[in-house]
Amino acid sequence: MRLLPTAALIASLLAIPSARAQELTGTLKKIKDDKVVTLGYRESSIPFSYVTKAGDPIGYSIDLCNAVVDEVSKEFEGVEIAVKYKKVTSETRIPAVRSGEVDLECGSTTANFERKKEVSFSPVFFVAGTKLLVARSSGISSYRDLRDKTVVVTAGTTNEAAVRAISDKQHLGIKFLVGNDHAQSFDMLKEGKADAFATDDVLLYGLVATTKSGDLYHVVGDYLSYDPYGLMYRKDDSDFAAVVDRTFTRLAQSRELVQLYNKWFQQRLPSGEILDLPMSPQLEEIFRVEGVPD
Repeated sequence: MRLLPTAALIASLLAIPSARAQELTGTLKKIKDDKVVTLGYRESSIPFSYVTKAGDPIGYSIDLCNAVVDEVSKEFEGVEIAVKYKKVTSETRIPAVRSGEVDLECGSTTANFERKKEVSFSPVFFVAGTKLLVARSSGISSYRDLRDKTVVVTAGTTNEAAVRAISDKQHLGIKFLVGNDHAQSFDMLKEGKADAFATDDVLLYGLVATTKSGDLYHVVGDYLSYDPYGLMYRKDDSDFAAVVDRTFTRLAQSRELVQLYNKWFQQRLPSGEILDLPMSPQLEEIFRVEGVPD
């Protein structure tokens, strides 16, 4: 008679995976039903998310997103998950995540308070800040040299607000142009339509490193903002959030998080350039908190 409760217990335990599958909601349920995860990528956010000559998305953020996909597959006990890529821009990325067009955005998105009202973010994987890219011949070395000049920013970024705040506070009278993406903004600078291009410093270094005329430009000035990056996914999705957080914990504890940083910022890029950007003390501390061993 004592075997019956034991048998019942075993049966109930065996039923847990099935019950868990039925209880799935949000992004995990969508992925499990479709056997597809859709990753949002950027075309010119070097080295976070950009495309090869063949049009394939690559980058630091892409690698992190694919690590999350691997964790999702483990969650489903090894079920193979296909990866679909969808191009997004600074303006379309948040609507794409909110609408379900994109399950995880793999770019260079600042995880700030305002955006967290609309979407959720992974743990921080990079810390950047707004700086200026200018022609070496321009004589511009700081935002103080921008009085009555024209600055180009990329649509949908936090950088415009940072420069506008400085302009208003210092009464600089800066005029603004807006590019659809970072490549177009850089083109406006190269064509002489703008005197400076304001965006996150690391993206500016990436653009300079991967353009033939990069020697003609340099990054100048103080930081005008603080911008911690995170992978973006739908808000109020606790099951998927747990998978994302678990991914970063695994990558941190195995030091793969550091290895991925070195791959994209210290070693030669697939396009041949080396950014040679050592990890900042701020990011080192963030990674320690996330679980990277000393």
